[in-house]
Amino acid sequence: MTKIAAVATAVVAVALPTLPAAADTAPDERPDIPVGTWLAARTQPAVQLTSFTYTGTVAVPTSTINETAFNGLTQQAVEAVQAGKISSDERSIAKWLFQRIAADVDTYLTETTPERTVEAEVGGLCTGWWVTPDGYMVTGAHCVQVGETELSRLFAQQALAKFNEQDAKEIISGLQGIEADEEILKLAQQIYVTFNTGHMKIRNLQQSLSVLQSLPGGGVDKTAKATPAELVSVGESYPGKDFALLKVNGQQNLPTVPLGDDADVRTGDTLYISGFPGLVTNTPFFSLESKLEPALTEGPYNAKRTTQTGVPYIQTQAPSYHGNSGGPVFSKDGKVIGMLIAGTVSEGGEASESESFVLPVSIVKEKLGEKNVKPAQAITTTRYNEALNDYFRNYFEDALPKFREVQALFPNHPYVAKYISDTQAAISAGKDESPRPVLMWVLIGAGALLVLVLAVVLVKLLGRRRRRAAATPPPYGSIPPPPWQQHQLPANQAHVSPPVQPYGYNGGSYGYQHGQAGQPYLGDQTRDVRYGQFSPPHQDGRPS
Repeated sequence: MTKIAAVATAVVAVALPTLPAAADTAPDERPDIPVGTWLAARTQPAVQLTSFTYTGTVAVPTSTINETAFNGLTQQAVEAVQAGKISSDERSIAKWLFQRIAADVDTYLTETTPERTVEAEVGGLCTGWWVTPDGYMVTGAHCVQVGETELSRLFAQQALAKFNEQDAKEIISGLQGIEADEEILKLAQQIYVTFNTGHMKIRNLQQSLSVLQSLPGGGVDKTAKATPAELVSVGESYPGKDFALLKVNGQQNLPTVPLGDDADVRTGDTLYISGFPGLVTNTPFFSLESKLEPALTEGPYNAKRTTQTGVPYIQTQAPSYHGNSGGPVFSKDGKVIGMLIAGTVSEGGEASESESFVLPVSIVKEKLGEKNVKPAQAITTTRYNEALNDYFRNYFEDALPKFREVQALFPNHPYVAKYISDTQAAISAGKDESPRPVLMWVLIGAGALLVLVLAVVLVKLLGRRRRRAAATPPPYGSIPPPPWQQHQLPANQAHVSPPVQPYGYNGGSYGYQHGQAGQPYLGDQTRDVRYGQFSPPHQDGRPS
């Protein structure tokens, strides 16, 4: 049995190195893939496109020229021509007049009737992220409301373009003999942009907030719709504590992202920003599906800043754009360490390269605590993260049931259906590398050992049977005559005993009983035994 065990151990030792690795003891540890790939996959389901909308009736009075003021301006133009300050052609004179009117519109234009009205809608797109499975979302304060001055500018930009163009054409038509080229038209329109914006009134103003979610079975595609959100709390826009909390009712098992601590990152660490850049969401060239997928950017933590009112901000070189506002900012470990709020812009209003400012997560926690909202993670997120780690390790058979569990818990999940399809395809293609449970390999090894032991035992039993069959004496009645009867010894060799290998030892004597015909029965007679040899009896039957 010792030899059998040794052979079995050798066989198992040869076989085990070819088995798959044991199951991962740290399922949430990042697989051997880039940090950005891992972060994007884990966090994207919780990062949502948000929108705020203002609707209202925009009212603008009709304007008319103040004849007295305009005649005085005309006299100034004549004097300027005579002094050689402007050219004497009508086009040059018209440009000079329009520039003076635009600089002081209320002096040269007055309100009159009728009042003109138009229904208008303005708003913006930002980024938000779920912090609880039942529908609490974090975003920026400036993503849910705007100041009065900014609101007027947005409505004027959206609603007054048609009125401005009409009014500009009318004032140009009053100047006889002047051709309305592009430069003259722009100068005239600027007059009414200024006047109409300043005299505009907004009535029946209403605000709405929404989150773009997908419908069951769709994922992030054409079935996405705006889901109303309630404003729970709002702070002060940048450079204040630019934080807002939304609540979408009727939600459960939403994917979330975990909150970290300010101390999780420091100068030099890489930060990751997730959100919806306006350069994608506001362009007509991309599909709705691609517009609703967050973008991930990364860059180093440059410095910690503090505003004059004492609000901390993180400066980072991770690129951000209009629309990224309110988006979560992650450490390499996948925890939120802040929220993207602002970025420096050029004189033309475009985002400048690599200058972003992040509200630290400590302020987010502070504001959540004021409303007694505790960040939480549903089983949806736990299973999804485990499935992703299995997926990226090529453990496709292990990942598939977890992805299906996520889909059952949260049918609106934007990405799980695609992962299920890709996982099934990988299994069909023979790419699965899922480890077998250790117990299974123990049982398989034990089974193999048992089979090997049984085989060795069977071989030994069969070998013994063959040896016994070969050594068994012939049956009674077929015992051959002793050699001394088969060959007559010469007289001078009668007492020379040839060597014989005994097949049975019985206290130094060998006996035969039940002799057959032709074979003498010797009874209890004994023969001399000399060190394994014996002397044959005399032919007369007497012992020698």
